[in-house]
This record gives sequence, structure tokens and C-alpha cells, in this order.
Amino acid sequence: MASNPPRLKTAITADERLKNLKNTFETKYGESPLFYACAPGRVNLIGEHIDYCGYSVLPMAIEQNILAAVSVNNSGTIQLANTNPLYKDFTVSCSEDIAIDRDNPKWFYYFLCGVKGIQETFGIPRLAGMSCVVDGTIPPSSGLSSSSALVCCSGLLTMEANQKLLSKVALAEICAKCERYIGTEGGGMDQSISFLAERGTAKLIEFQPLRATDVKLPDGAVFVISNCCVEMNKAATSHYNIRVVECRIATKMLAKARGLESSRLLKLAQAQRELKASLEEMLTLVDEVLHPEPYSREEICRVLGITSEQFSTDLLSANTQHMMQFWLHQRAKHVYGEAARVLQFKSVCDSEPAESIHLLGELMNQSHASCRDLYECSCPELDQLVDICLKAGAVGSRLTGAGWGGCAVSMVPTEKVESFLQAVRAAYYLPDPRRAALEKQSLFVSKPGGGAAIFLEE
Repeated sequence: MASNPPRLKTAITADERLKNLKNTFETKYGESPLFYACAPGRVNLIGEHIDYCGYSVLPMAIEQNILAAVSVNNSGTIQLANTNPLYKDFTVSCSEDIAIDRDNPKWFYYFLCGVKGIQETFGIPRLAGMSCVVDGTIPPSSGLSSSSALVCCSGLLTMEANQKLLSKVALAEICAKCERYIGTEGGGMDQSISFLAERGTAKLIEFQPLRATDVKLPDGAVFVISNCCVEMNKAATSHYNIRVVECRIATKMLAKARGLESSRLLKLAQAQRELKASLEEMLTLVDEVLHPEPYSREEICRVLGITSEQFSTDLLSANTQHMMQFWLHQRAKHVYGEAARVLQFKSVCDSEPAESIHLLGELMNQSHASCRDLYECSCPELDQLVDICLKAGAVGSRLTGAGWGGCAVSMVPTEKVESFLQAVRAAYYLPDPRRAALEKQSLFVSKPGGGAAIFLEE
């Protein structure tokens, strides 16, 4: 559990992608890479928008990843390039403070989050000079965690380039914190699975303390990922942080209603712990305490006994200052219900009853309905895609990732995979020329992949 990310010897010439990346690096910088770093994307099987509320989630790493070739030098700069021509080169001095523009979330700022996280952890006054070329196979803004994988890859290669050593758990925690420099108040699932994943198994990720437990997925079904082709960049919109804020306010309202000291409580899981209540009891409490109609700023301030200034400073984030209405009942109801579904999902996987595939599918369907109706983080295209997947033979289908676009994950009986892929292709991708052009990278089966690693040439 406390092990360091693996350092794997590999024959670069035997791996087409590594070989191409090496050639690109050598053409760009006129030297060979010293090492390579990779960090995988992930698909969350169940447990959406609850990691930042303190609850366990159940993701698996996917085979698509961020891969970087790196050389270390005395140039006094960090030079960044990307194999995708849409992403421009960037150079930053090792001696200046690394500034991250959260109002302009370009690809290299995600990379710099990882650099800055390692620099601050070790108090490195002057980082090693680096030249890097980054290559990604995770579709961007698709809910498969391409941005977090980039932050993780960057943190890992910065640690290696500066000859430091950290455990996977420590790296995951650092990368979860430093991604917030870009303005997203994430909960740590994406970074944790990127480092702690192991090939062949999903993981139950728990927080405080961070730990990962193997979850054996049932034989007889596979997970198929399908991209609805609507992009959603978490850092470029306020949708995501609005939900974080609503959950934070709901925590304080529930605590206040039950006479708890609410000033130190920020997460719905903390309120549950303080009340020593079950998730079912918390769901009942939500119905008793929070009304379904939206709350105004004035009502929240009145109930919590705080000023409008305190509300803005203590409860809102930089990109949610404009918010005037807050849907507290619905958000808390989703979080407690989804936290219960994660535990049920793991329990079914552990016990392996004969009908486990259908039980897991039903939990996934309940999760999507809750994301759509209570958390309102779906979109019409995702709902249409989920509906098509169910009609095509999936036993369960749901949005995965932040939502508002991106991907669905479907549990499909093994014997139906080919007919499922054909049906989804025909119903969702082929009728639309733009989707049809993206179909090859948008519809795929994924097995649980391995975690982040350093590669050295044999």
C-alpha cells in the first residue's frame, strides 16, 4: 500500500506508441529522453460526486493514459510540448514562481499543477530543468479524467526528475490538492485511482485515511464506455464547484438543525459521523430538515446566523460568487443515496450471488437517475445515450465522471458485447456526422488497467 510507483524497464522499440514518442522527442529536442512517465485515466463504475463529500467511490483505471517523455538538463527552464498540434508549446523558468491561470485552463496549466505540487511538498527552491513531450490517448473533457491523469503524470515525472521519492498514496494526495490550483474543488478519486490502480481489478477508494481495496468484478460481463461527444471542462465552468458549494451548505444546515457545532463541518460525511447515524437515517433527516424548494442566500444566512459577507467568503468559491439559489435537499439526497449504492455494489461483488450482474446493473441505473434528477449533472445527450445503451442490451448504464457531457459506462453481458456495440453505433453515432467521425475513440470496451509508472529504456 505504501509502495512507490513502479520503475519498469521496457524495450521501447517493441511498443509502437513509445517508439513514436521517442522519435518525436528526439526530433524536437535533439536528444533522447532520459525516462518516460505514464498515468491512466479512469472510469467510475459507481459513486458520482461523493468523493468531495467524504464518501467512498468505486472506479477502475482504463487502458487509455497520459504518457510523457522526459529529459533532465541544466537549462533553467521547463519546456513542454504535446504530440497533439492543438496544444501549443510552453516554456517556464525554473527560478520564477509557477503561476497558474485558473481563468484560462490551458493544457499546460494542468501540467504545471503537478510541478508546483512537488515543488511545494519538498520545498525545492529551484527545480531541475526538463524537456517534456506529452502524448495522450484519453479523450479530453470526456469524464474519463484526462486532466487529472495529466496532473498525476506531471507530479510523478517532476518527482523523478528532481530525484525525490514518495509513496503512491502520498503522490495521490499531493496531486489531488495541487489540481485545485486550476480552480476545481475535486475530492481525490481521480488521482487516487490513477496511482493506486492495479491491472485486473476495480478499487473501492476510501478517504481519511486514503486507502484502496480490490473489488473483483463479476465474470460474465464487461464494461463498455461510450462518449456522448459533448465536452465538459470542469475548470472552465462553474457547474462542478456549484455542487461542491451546495453540499457544503447542506452540511451546515443539517448540523445546525441537530445542534452540532457547524463551523468546522464542511462535508456531508462529517455530519453523518458526528450524528452517529446510518445513511438511511441521514436520508430521513434530509427530508425532515431541508425543503425541496431552492434556498436563497438570505434564508441560508438567517438559518446559519451568518452575514452575507461571511457567506461569500466562507462558503462560496471564486467562480460561484454569482449564485443566488441553492438546491440543498436534492444534492444531499443524492450524496447519501449514492454513498449507500457504492457499499451495496461492493457487497454484491464480494458475495457473488448468481444474479449479481443484474443487481449491479440496477444499482448503476439508480445512480444515473439520481445524477439526472437530484444532482442535475446529466445532459440530454447523455440521457439519450444511456437509454440507447439499455435498449441495446446493457444491464446497467450511467453517466460517469463530472457529467454535463462526457461518457456513459454500461455493464454488458459478455455474450451481447458485439451486438451491443453495433446497436449503439447505429443508433447514436452513425446518424450524426460529427459523432460518426469520433466513434472509434468514443465507443470501447475497457478492462481494469494498471496505475501510474516510470518507464526506463532497456
